[in-house]
Amino acid sequence: MRKIGIRREDKAFELRTPIVPADVQGFLKKHGIEVIVEPSEQRAFSEDTYEKAGAAISKLKDSQVPVIFGLKEIPKEVFEPGKVYLFFAHVIKGQPYNMTMLQQMLDMGTTLIDYERIVEVDSGRRLVFFGNWAGLAGMAETLRGLGERIAIEGITPNPFSELRPTYEYEGLDDLKAAIKSVGERIRTEGVAPELAPFCVGFIGYGNTSRGAQIIFDLLPYKTVSPDELADLPPDTHTLYKVVFREEDTIRPKDPSASFELQHYYDHGKAMYESSFFQYLPHLTVLMNCIYWTDKYPRMIRKTELRKLWEMTAGKPRLKIVGDISCDVEGAIEFTLKCTKPDHPTFVYDPIGKKITMGIEGRGVVVMAVDNLPTELPREASTSFSETLRQFIPFIAKADYTVPFEKLDLPPEVKTAVIVYQGQLTPAYEYLKKYL
Repeated sequence: MRKIGIRREDKAFELRTPIVPADVQGFLKKHGIEVIVEPSEQRAFSEDTYEKAGAAISKLKDSQVPVIFGLKEIPKEVFEPGKVYLFFAHVIKGQPYNMTMLQQMLDMGTTLIDYERIVEVDSGRRLVFFGNWAGLAGMAETLRGLGERIAIEGITPNPFSELRPTYEYEGLDDLKAAIKSVGERIRTEGVAPELAPFCVGFIGYGNTSRGAQIIFDLLPYKTVSPDELADLPPDTHTLYKVVFREEDTIRPKDPSASFELQHYYDHGKAMYESSFFQYLPHLTVLMNCIYWTDKYPRMIRKTELRKLWEMTAGKPRLKIVGDISCDVEGAIEFTLKCTKPDHPTFVYDPIGKKITMGIEGRGVVVMAVDNLPTELPREASTSFSETLRQFIPFIAKADYTVPFEKLDLPPEVKTAVIVYQGQLTPAYEYLKKYL
């Protein structure tokens, strides 16, 4: 009988699981796949629930389980020779903080399948992801941080004041009910006149942005275009939403050239630069929801935030940035660190160029939780498991002793094999320069 394992997560506050109990039973009955679940005190689903679904509870280290499913990065001492590991590795950009882990996987002769690279072959569209759940939780946490910040500043009325941490709600329906209550307060009490026009900007329009907009759209709002931002009426009972696409935020370095999306994807910052600063003075809340690598220009640089601070005498309209993408010093250059659900925000001081944890102090608040879906762990895990389960029988039954070119996996999964038998696969040999 084929076996797969579900490992416990090592990071504090990581409650998610890649495979939920409801799917375990089907693997055993339909495919003869035995599931071994590693004990965990923080997983959103109990061990008893897994056992009732037919799983066995046992440690995975030094076991005979050949294929192990996790979520977040795995400590390098966990890897065992010849085993197959699936998780979000965060290595495809050559992320320095994970290169030691990647090197250990190579040294141990393991195989790495990265969920992030399970994609539709023709379009490159990701098939297994948490992005929409990150957006849902990230928008809620940003609104809560906003409420705390304007309370500190003594701004009233404050319709966001009663929001709790997202993980304290019973689930998505409970969270939505709380956001709807905020919306009712905006309709009746309004926002403070000094916050109007109250505008929330979304950089990006993919899964993460759509998730964030689902939460925001529960509030009374009007959608506007980027060109309208400078002339919005100060309505205290209606918020404004603007979604930025690449053509809004990026311009060619050559003034005589026109923006072309594919050309931008191909050439990045070599031929293009950010034009986002023109919108920054008009935004109250900014949500960053884009995929970013160093190939592309940053949306907002530290120097630009300082410029905004100086041109507004230290009182910019911008109160908080919800950096859901959470690339450290990436698209939002002043995202200097990732945060956790129990301490989700810091304040970046554009003059002192330093951060202070919390929501007090000079500067702009940044929400930068790097595992936001764990704040809605049961629903996020269920959704993820539903998208992954179609591939699991193939992953469990594949022969990982054959040469890579003969490895029989669905093409969507085979593109995600970064390391095979301790060697970088051809598509990922570029990572050698980062090791």
